[in-house]
Amino acid sequence: MGLREIALGGILLSPMLLYVLIGLAGALVIRAVLHRLVGARQLWFEAWFDTALFVICTAAAALPAATGLL
Repeated sequence: MGLREIALGGILLSPMLLYVLIGLAGALVIRAVLHRLVGARQLWFEAWFDTALFVICTAAAALPAATGLL
C-alpha cells in the first residue's frame, strides 16, 4: 500500500487515516488486555498512558509502509 493517497469516490484521502484506524484498534485491544491483567488501579496517569499507547500503535502500523517493507 505504501504512503500514497487513497482515491475514494474522487476524493483523495491521506494514507494516515488508515494507519490511525489500525492504531486505534490496536490500542483499544492492548488497553483492554492490560486493564484485565493489571487493573485500572496500577495506571496512575491513565489519559497519558492511553495517548502514548495510541501513538505507539499508530507508528507501528505506519512503519512498514514508511520504510518500504510493504
